[in-house]
Amino acid sequence: MHKTKFFYTFLLVMLSFTAALAQGNKAEKSAIEKLLNQAVGEFNDAKYDKALEFSKQALIKSFSINDNSYIAQSYNTIGVVYNECSESAKAVEFYDKALFFAKKVNNAKLYNWIYGNLGSVYYFNQIDVNKGIDYYNKALYYAEKIKDTTQIEFTKINLASAYFSINKFDEGNQQISDIKERILEKGSDDAKMSMYLLLGIYDTHNNQKKRAEQYYATAQKIAIKNEFHSFLINIYENLVRHHNHYKEKSKAEIYRKKLDSLSSVVYSKDKMDNIKKTATQIELDEYKIQLDKIEKVNQKHQKSIKESKLIVILFIVILIVLLLLLLTLYKNVKLREQANFELTQANEALKEAKEKAEEASQLKSQFVSTITHELRTPLYGVIGITNIILDEHKELGNSPHLKSLKFSAKYLLSLVNDILQINKIEEKRIVLESLIFNLTDEITTIKNSVEYIADKNNDKLSVEIDTAIPEFLIGDKLRLSQIIMNLVSNALKFTKNGEVTITADLKKVEGKTYFIEFKIKDTGIGIAKEDQEKIFDKFVQIERKEEDYQGTGLGLAIVSRLIELFGSKIHLESEENVGTTFTFTIGFEYDEERSREIINNIEVDLSSSYLYNILVVEDNKINQMVTKKIIQNSNMSCTIVDDGYAALVALDREAFDLVLMDINMPLINGFDTTRKIREKGFKVPIIALTAFDKQEVMEEALAVGMNDIMVKPFEPAKLYQVISNQVKKKENAG
Repeated sequence: MHKTKFFYTFLLVMLSFTAALAQGNKAEKSAIEKLLNQAVGEFNDAKYDKALEFSKQALIKSFSINDNSYIAQSYNTIGVVYNECSESAKAVEFYDKALFFAKKVNNAKLYNWIYGNLGSVYYFNQIDVNKGIDYYNKALYYAEKIKDTTQIEFTKINLASAYFSINKFDEGNQQISDIKERILEKGSDDAKMSMYLLLGIYDTHNNQKKRAEQYYATAQKIAIKNEFHSFLINIYENLVRHHNHYKEKSKAEIYRKKLDSLSSVVYSKDKMDNIKKTATQIELDEYKIQLDKIEKVNQKHQKSIKESKLIVILFIVILIVLLLLLLTLYKNVKLREQANFELTQANEALKEAKEKAEEASQLKSQFVSTITHELRTPLYGVIGITNIILDEHKELGNSPHLKSLKFSAKYLLSLVNDILQINKIEEKRIVLESLIFNLTDEITTIKNSVEYIADKNNDKLSVEIDTAIPEFLIGDKLRLSQIIMNLVSNALKFTKNGEVTITADLKKVEGKTYFIEFKIKDTGIGIAKEDQEKIFDKFVQIERKEEDYQGTGLGLAIVSRLIELFGSKIHLESEENVGTTFTFTIGFEYDEERSREIINNIEVDLSSSYLYNILVVEDNKINQMVTKKIIQNSNMSCTIVDDGYAALVALDREAFDLVLMDINMPLINGFDTTRKIREKGFKVPIIALTAFDKQEVMEEALAVGMNDIMVKPFEPAKLYQVISNQVKKKENAG
């Protein structure tokens, strides 16, 4: 048997922890701490009977103040004493009691000590070494949980010793390999002594005789210096074993005599008798404590009986009062029932009105969706045919009639989009996107788009952007552009021979969010104070005396609601004949790493002159003509069919690079046609061409197997880009 010893009795550390938890009974707790410290001192001097007596007194006081933490510590100390005196059954009994009270406070440090000491009982007394190792591992878990370096080191020392004792020297050496240098350099004397002893045992096993004896000598020197008598006994045991291993009988006999001599002093018969007497007294004291508790409970019970009589009398008085109140309550209940009946009827009426309002709201949404679809379809034809005429008849490029036609169509399209936009905002169907954008580029694009209005009204349009704003921001650039475009167009519309300024200033930075203040300032006709409250309402047009300013009155309503989606508000300052300033602040994310990732994922238009063969499924003859012209102008060929069944036949006969699919068709709609195409195994990319809003059809389109959606009317260049991207994706997918 190769053993080193280290018990978890460092109560000075433990007591400093529990003292920090003390809230009341300071004097009693101070006395308990003093008793436990005295027990530690007597234990270290091998005066086990006195250590047990101090521990017993600490236990009694701990019970008197009902402190589970101190009770657990007292039982733990008693168990350590019994374990040292080879009273293993008693030691286990007291450790189990310590564990019972430790669980009541659920303290990891207590678990560490008690499980460590249980491991020592089963290991040192050869009851079950493997069970002892299991307990040591539990102790190590809690030591690592509270990051207690000292307890981690001592637990690993005990684990190594246990493994050595069952000749698992490699497993034992693994436990101390990472702590050896630190302990020998900075550890306490008891830790160093235990480490030197373990190293001696390990070298004895590996036949490193000279080095092993040097380690034993160092451990012996530390034990003698500090009067670690019980540890010294353990060192002598291992030295006897060491010299027997090398058949040095005379040296082994020398250490055997030292061992017997020291053991007779440390474990004298008188001390053992005193320990047994103290054990009996502890048990009697425990019973007395339990009896005292029972007596206290009985006294409380008697007191409660006396109080019960008084309560009965009071109950009778209260019952009489309650009976009187009951009559009054009965009348009130009847009145309340009548009121509840009337309220129920009113509630039913409100519920019915609510259902009708919800039905009306749904009908309104359906109407808006239908009317925008029905308007966009002919507008696609009007705008497309206008472009065809201008393309085929260059001499009509300056025709005021064609320009008026194109302007009117685009104006009508803008009105349709505004109505749809305000409806989506009100129904909370707009979700802000996170896209990377360059603020300077976006504002420059807006400036270029409205430059013709500035030229028409002889206005100066300028842009001022704070250089502290990062180059790339993350946010919904489309909604931001829509806000600024509406405000700038509005400012130019009501400004003649003046100036409009777009300003963007960085106001503050919170983490990765950059808050930017936008100002749209003009020197136009201004807004009267009485009108400033209502300009953000829907369909409001302020009366103008001098000129007829056309518009739907939706622009500023959309602006206000979009800014609210960003979690901000718009502010207005205006004076008639002086000018108007709109101000709002929006926070955008700036994340260089994420920006780089988004940039790398942006699809690049790799348009080429490749001649794609396109199948167009469209029932409207005018739209057929417009779509065909757009495709042919993009250097592609196309085949046009009137319905979905014809599309299935065409795909059977000919290979196409891509299908442009109308959704709203007779006989079979675009969704069902796409579903049948996919069921037949065709993997050709399919793009929906629709006048419906994209968000309304996106979910179903993707579900049936469509690859993308184009909303009519659209820019020809955008259509070619989408076609090219989808064809290339299919080619890359193989």
